[in-house]
Amino acid sequence: MTFYRQVGQVPPKRHTQFRKPDGGLYYEELMGEEGFSSDSSLLYHAGVPSAIVDSQVWDLPDLATVANHPLTPRHLKLHDLFTDTSKSNAVDDRRLVLGNGDVRISYVVAEQPSPYYRNATGDECVYVEKGSATVETVFGVLNAVEGDYVIIPRATTHRWLPGPNGVHAYCIEANSHIAPPKRYLSRYGQFLEHSPYCERDLHAASEPLVVEDTDVEVLVKHRGSGPGGIVGSRMTYATHPFDVVGWDGCLYPYTFNVSDYEPITGRIHQPPPVHQVFEGINFVVCNFVPRKVDYHPLSVPVPYYHSNVDSDEVMFYCGGDYEARKGSGIGLGSISLHPGGYAHGPQPSAIEASLGAERFEELAVMVDTFRPLELGEGGQAVDDGVYAWTWAGRRTS
Repeated sequence: MTFYRQVGQVPPKRHTQFRKPDGGLYYEELMGEEGFSSDSSLLYHAGVPSAIVDSQVWDLPDLATVANHPLTPRHLKLHDLFTDTSKSNAVDDRRLVLGNGDVRISYVVAEQPSPYYRNATGDECVYVEKGSATVETVFGVLNAVEGDYVIIPRATTHRWLPGPNGVHAYCIEANSHIAPPKRYLSRYGQFLEHSPYCERDLHAASEPLVVEDTDVEVLVKHRGSGPGGIVGSRMTYATHPFDVVGWDGCLYPYTFNVSDYEPITGRIHQPPPVHQVFEGINFVVCNFVPRKVDYHPLSVPVPYYHSNVDSDEVMFYCGGDYEARKGSGIGLGSISLHPGGYAHGPQPSAIEASLGAERFEELAVMVDTFRPLELGEGGQAVDDGVYAWTWAGRRTS
C-alpha cells in the first residue's frame, strides 16, 4: 500500500517526544517492509510493544501437503469441509486446501471470535464468501461484508469477530507481500486511469481502537522448521497490542469489495490478466465478475483452451453461474485446480451454448501460482475424484 493515511493522534514530527495526558511518553513503533526500504507506518502505543511475559508453542492446524501426482485436474467441494461451525473460529479452524512455498489457500466457516493473531510469514488476503465480520486490528476496526477482500499486512495483530450469520472465508496466505499490480500504479504509487479500481474503493480504519488490558495472548505464525517452513508460538504481552492512540503512514490493513471492480471487456475474448486484482511473489489473484461479454459478431464468449505452461490455476466459484464449467459438476463453493502441464478450457457443450451471450453473471476468485500446488488435508478430504474425466466423459482405468 502506498497511499498515506493518518488516524488518531500523532506528533507533528516523527521520532520526537509524544506525551500522554499524565506526562508519560507514548512508545513509537515503526512497522515497515523490506528492511526500512519500502512502505511503513508509525504507531504510537500507550504500553511497550516489545514487552512479553511468556511464550509457548502453538500447535498449528495441519499444514502438511502431498504432491498432485499423477498430474490431475481436480474439483474440490469446499462447502463439504464444515458441518457444525458453532465452535469454529476464523484462525484456529482454517483447513488447508492447497499450498506451495509461496502461498497457502485455506477455507473456514466460523461463528466464534478468534484469538488475537499475527501472521509473521506474509500478508493475508481473505475473501469473505458469505456472512460478515468485524476485524479488530492494531490499526483500528475493519467491517468486512460479503464480497470483501480483507488485506492484512504481515505481522499485523488482529482478530476476527463473526457477524450474526457467521463468516465463510477463503484465505490466501502469502510468504510475501500482497499489493495491487504494478501496471495499475504510477511510479509514485497512484492508481492510473486504466486501473479497474482506485483509492476510493479501498477502506481502512477511520479511528484507533484503544484497548487497555494486561497479559494478552497473541497467536503468532512465523518462519521455522514445521511443514512449509512455518511454526506457531503463543506470545503473552504485558499490555494490550491494541493500545495504539494514533498512527500514520502507507502500510495498513484495508478492505476492497469485489462489486467495486470495473471489468475490462473487448470485442473478442480477453485473457485472464485483465481480471487481475492483486499480486504477490510467484502468484497473482484475479476476480471474474458479472460483466458484458465479447461483442464481435463471431465471438466465442467462453475461454479458449489454454496450456498452463508456467502456472497452476485455482478457481473458487463463489457466485452466479459459471458458463465454461457447465456439465462438470462445478457449483457454488467449488474449486477447480488446473495444474501446469495440462491444457484446460470449457466443457465442450459450453462452447456452443455460450454463442450469442451478451452477459455472464459469474463471480469467481482465481489464484495463479508459478510453482506447483500441493494438496492440503482439506483439499484431499473434498476431492470429487471424477472431475478430470468430464471432458472425455469416460475413464479408461
